[in-house]
Amino acid sequence: MNNINVEYYKSPVGELILGEYKGEICLCDWRYRKLRAAIDQRIQNGLGANYVERDMSVVDDVIKQLDSYFTGELEIFDLPFHLVGTPFQQNVWRELIKIPFGETDSYLGLSRKLNNEKAVRAVASANGANAISIIVPCHRIIGSKGELVGYAGGLPVKKKLLQIESKNKYPEQMRLF
Repeated sequence: MNNINVEYYKSPVGELILGEYKGEICLCDWRYRKLRAAIDQRIQNGLGANYVERDMSVVDDVIKQLDSYFTGELEIFDLPFHLVGTPFQQNVWRELIKIPFGETDSYLGLSRKLNNEKAVRAVASANGANAISIIVPCHRIIGSKGELVGYAGGLPVKKKLLQIESKNKYPEQMRLF
């Protein structure tokens, strides 16, 4: 059986579990979240691998880039990653990556970009199943009326992430949250 090397990272906004499989990130997710067991099972089953705690150089790169992100120095992650999910989920996650640093979109907007306006709930579900948080920026999805809506790390964390991204790029947006 293959291994997914995992390590824990205490970010300024909460603890993350980081996972590496064959040189690619497959996990960067909130350690304490409602769907933790389901996400872990999906990843381990999808890759035919088990979690093993171990320091890895790829994870070191993730930590360095996350540290730079949290200080506002990094806007675009440059890491190899492996998306584990259904083809629909993977399409949603790839669309999330296209949302620029400091900008937001809605579930409806994301559905439109996927050419399936009626898939709003499925898009929301796929967004919630994202296991590579921050790097695949599901926190950039807000409600259609500009309100903060669900986030695996919690709404206070989502607010902080959006504030990190907007403070230099869009200072006027800070007032929205």
